[in-house]
Amino acid sequence: MSRRKRLELDERRAQLLSLALAAFSTKSYDDVSIDELAQAAGVSKGLLYHYFPSKRDLYLTTVREAAEQLMARIVPDPSLGPLEQVSRGVDAYLLYVHDNADAYLSLMQSGIGRDQEVYAIVEHTRHEFVNVVFERAGQALLNPLQRTLVRGWVGMVEAASLDWLKTESVGREELTRLLVKTLLYSVQLGIPKK
Repeated sequence: MSRRKRLELDERRAQLLSLALAAFSTKSYDDVSIDELAQAAGVSKGLLYHYFPSKRDLYLTTVREAAEQLMARIVPDPSLGPLEQVSRGVDAYLLYVHDNADAYLSLMQSGIGRDQEVYAIVEHTRHEFVNVVFERAGQALLNPLQRTLVRGWVGMVEAASLDWLKTESVGREELTRLLVKTLLYSVQLGIPKK
């Protein structure tokens, strides 16, 4: 039996989220055991439920936390030029995906479209990233065609990331360059001809 250790509230919450992220990354939602998480944390099940009222709440909080970590890493330095910001943002995204491969694969292949709350978190993160990139590039107002093409580009980035994780047939730097070029081309396609 593991020995219980008293942690500060924020430390305990972070510990529980870290354990949950690891569990949800390698097991299906139904196979994750609250009893096992509590035991691994060295706390009672009741204390875990004090922080997270239900397994569902713990799962959604874990997804939100991962989304916040992703955004913190991919939002580039505003002092850089627009193209450099986009390049660094895409590269940071791929690095995050690589560093969190199990969690990324689990989330993106688990049918997020079937879970409306998880889908909303993922969609909000997609939207925020696109907004930041275009606001920094001085194009906060995309026309409807550009918006559709950029949304398609986001889906392509996710699909390319999944393939890259599974095959690593291309280097991260090369994939970053290709994805940025594709974004720039997509935006140009959406500019109305005069």
